Amino acid sequence: MPESSVPVVAASDAAIAAAARLIRGGGLVAFPTETVYGLGADATDGAAVARIFATKRRSRFNAMNVQVADTDAAREIGALDARAEMLAAAFLPGPLTLVVRRTRGCPVAPIVSNGLDHIGIRVPDHPVARGLLRAVGRPLAAPSANRSGAISPTTAAHVAEGLGGEVAMILDGGPCGVGVESTVVGLGDGEAVLLRPGGIGRAAIEAVIGPLASAPPAATRHYAPSRPVRLNAAEVAPGEALLAFGPHRFTGFAEALNLSESGDLIEAAANLFAMLRALDRPPARAIAVMPVPDSGLGEAINDRLRRAAAPG
Repeated sequence: MPESSVPVVAASDAAIAAAARLIRGGGLVAFPTETVYGLGADATDGAAVARIFATKRRSRFNAMNVQVADTDAAREIGALDARAEMLAAAFLPGPLTLVVRRTRGCPVAPIVSNGLDHIGIRVPDHPVARGLLRAVGRPLAAPSANRSGAISPTTAAHVAEGLGGEVAMILDGGPCGVGVESTVVGLGDGEAVLLRPGGIGRAAIEAVIGPLASAPPAATRHYAPSRPVRLNAAEVAPGEALLAFGPHRFTGFAEALNLSESGDLIEAAANLFAMLRALDRPPARAIAVMPVPDSGLGEAINDRLRRAAAPG
């Protein structure tokens, strides 16, 4: 798609109002959050949500989270139990998705949650996202704004590169600060479950509601570059690009980027998707990734890296 036809618009009050009109009319708008850019549609409009699946090239109707402007709006679509209320008070707005039972009168289209009784709800901590949600006045279905399985976008340029003119508008709010998706916690009738590591660490959540059970590890290839990804690299082979973490003495790589030269996991999370994307090009034939500690945000980083490295 020619660069001039990519609908990237700097976020402003007027642009947000225009984006809200497009969404209320059934269109798709990409917008920034603190985690990654989302592909937003009116969550109460099943046809609009179906367009998300078509645009992302999803072969299955997988459940997606719903973004709302505040906790009061979350209570309108999801039944927040005591644990959910405690987590909401501690972390929302922020990079946390709560999977709870739908309310009896929940207006969200069934396709959003794959026809199930539970729904994933999040309140983003980004002024553009919050402004858009208020302007639309409805919950938004908003998975990451990329092709299914591809690297998640953390800038408007990433969205334009991946989706181009297939969206009505791309609101440019600058690079995402967190850089990995939200933590997802399932709050059913039994124990709380960490369904996906993300922008809030397990320890922080457990400090509020107690121990989390772990979901089975996901091996599905996702967040993936086109080149093979090799984890926990102790050396770099000729022709490989290096995704480093902290200081190193490797030589002979095709290209190298460092998630954080100081070993800062917050900086590494913010850089992860953009650096994977930048290394996924000639002359590199593969990407070697140095070990990343599996604590705090490292758990989320390693989850994304394992999925990127899984067989296609």
